[in-house]
Amino acid sequence: MSVYSISSIEVKDWDAYKEYMKKVPSVIEKYGGKYIVRGGEILSDNTTWQPKRIVILEFPTAEDMNAFRNSEDYKPVAAIRLKASTSESFVVEGI
Repeated sequence: MSVYSISSIEVKDWDAYKEYMKKVPSVIEKYGGKYIVRGGEILSDNTTWQPKRIVILEFPTAEDMNAFRNSEDYKPVAAIRLKASTSESFVVEGI
């Protein structure tokens, strides 16, 4: 069953975050993931939620997503993200 990681990201250092954006796609793909949403204009409706930059990733399984997140490939890339931004995320199963 596919799983989706949904994140609201507040970028604090765009130069460093751009480096992250260059490096992370190949690592995501290596673990079977793909972008569904990567930035883009947020069209708000009747919500009080004020997300920043939205990123939605799809992985074939929760195991694939966890393998990506815990991989040696991702650790140095994640360090860039942690330095450059803060985020709130959750994971939801698809149907």
